[in-house]
Amino acid sequence: MLIDSTNNSGLDYSDCGLDEDEHEHISSCEQVFELPEGIRLDLGVTEVLEKSRSFVQGLITKECVLVNGLARKANYKIRQGDLVKVIIPAPRESSATPENIPLEIIYEDEDVLVVNKPQGMVVHPAPGAWTGTMVNALLYHCDNLSGINGVLRPGIVHRIDKDTSGILVVAKNDFSHQGLAAQLKAHSMERKYLALVHGVMTEPSGTVDAPIGRDPSDRKRMAVVMHNSKQAVTHYTVVERFGDTSYLEVCLETGRTHQIRVHMAYIKHPIIGDPVYGPKKNQFGIQGQMLHAAHLGFEHPRNGSWMSFESLLPHKFAALLGKMR
Repeated sequence: MLIDSTNNSGLDYSDCGLDEDEHEHISSCEQVFELPEGIRLDLGVTEVLEKSRSFVQGLITKECVLVNGLARKANYKIRQGDLVKVIIPAPRESSATPENIPLEIIYEDEDVLVVNKPQGMVVHPAPGAWTGTMVNALLYHCDNLSGINGVLRPGIVHRIDKDTSGILVVAKNDFSHQGLAAQLKAHSMERKYLALVHGVMTEPSGTVDAPIGRDPSDRKRMAVVMHNSKQAVTHYTVVERFGDTSYLEVCLETGRTHQIRVHMAYIKHPIIGDPVYGPKKNQFGIQGQMLHAAHLGFEHPRNGSWMSFESLLPHKFAALLGKMR
């Protein structure tokens, strides 16, 4: 049971040993809570924080996890009345560096920038990818970006996975960031994807309404789970059917990590080329999932006009689709 917490969102906790996803989803610097009697300290804290066990054990080793004010070992068994306090170390001072990387800009004004991200490019710096990201390119291109999401994610309102291509909108100031973020929260921003999936879908359209959280068996993956999860809703329409594959238009109602990939795998139609949620055997011999953010629609945060943008399929996706036809 959570007793108290201190909230510090939008900070860089990379010095704690977080991987990209753990860094993204960290939500507090300090928490005090109770755990079930008899559970190991490291296991109990792992469940509460929804982080990897190795990350929690690192905190315990650094004496950042206290039981009744005292440092304990990872295998300590919780006793009745114990209060556990977790202290996330202070965020590292860091910032992204501008890099002269080409950007495919679809639209730009003083408030927003719409860009077409290529497959293989990471959106923002994180452990394992501090350079060569879209943020590095944006900082070189723009004098100013919104600072709401911190020094490692300036201007980033939403993101798409490294191996997903397509449209992103970037906020060039805090005013536009707040307006765009409000649309995401209200589910009024239109985000449509094109996807090639395994298997032939018999119904012309459908909706997957299944909560997504961390996979209990692998904390680096996401999964449909009932506990410690968030509501996730994905709508899809079949565009074409082939011998043993389907071509879909997919619309996001919510925007959870890996949402489309997880939901398609959940209904037994994983995205072709997905190395994490797809079949181990890559029968098409391609790198990266066949998932493309093809359409983005939103209300301009300053003048209120509706803006709509389209992105053509990248060559690799279009070539595979052509072979299937």
